[in-house]
Amino acid sequence: RKEYVDLYVNYMLNKSVQKPFEDFMQGFLRGCPAKNWKMFLPEELEVLLQGHTTFDWHLLEKNVMYTQYKELDQTIRNFWTVFHKLPEEKKKMFLGNTSSRSDRITGYGLERFRFWIEDPKVENPDECCPSARTCSFILFLPR
Repeated sequence: RKEYVDLYVNYMLNKSVQKPFEDFMQGFLRGCPAKNWKMFLPEELEVLLQGHTTFDWHLLEKNVMYTQYKELDQTIRNFWTVFHKLPEEKKKMFLGNTSSRSDRITGYGLERFRFWIEDPKVENPDECCPSARTCSFILFLPR
């Protein structure tokens, strides 16, 4: 039985995926030659390819830029108060919806990620919902 289980596991985990994996590896190496990525540790390569998954949200707050707002405006203070009370999953969803990306940030991390909060200057802010210009990383936040 042990031999059968060993052979079955070897087939399922190695032999059955060998050809698709070789095809994938050939394509991957064409776009990213081995000499370029062998210098990375596996954890570093994962961050480089997939982005960061954990964040210092206060660093995000520190790095945000404001247009027609000041950091101490009541709308901005209210925004950050509510934001910091959100569960981690909702914060990541916000990040994805603001940046048009997934809930991850590229390898640079939040240290270099910038987005803007801008007053859309609408006539009646109570009738306007927040929106985003994702390609420019701008959150339009009505007063």
